[in-house]
Amino acid sequence: MDIKVLGTGCPKCKALEKAVINCLAELDIAADVNKVEDINEMMKYGILRTPALVINGVVTVSGRVPSGKELKELLTKTKLS
Repeated sequence: MDIKVLGTGCPKCKALEKAVINCLAELDIAADVNKVEDINEMMKYGILRTPALVINGVVTVSGRVPSGKELKELLTKTKLS
């Protein structure tokens, strides 16, 4: 699984990155997690607000930090598909 956290380094972006790493550990899911701070790279995903979560090339969340429950559901669903 390839995960990207898009954001410029604001507190919400850091919180999303930390939440993703924690959820992956709790669910015992292996994934490559990358933090993308380059504006030009972020624009390629067509997001309007940060933070954004990209799983396997698909923007799944944008403009907010999802709850732990929602994040676990997104990660589990993506792993199964």
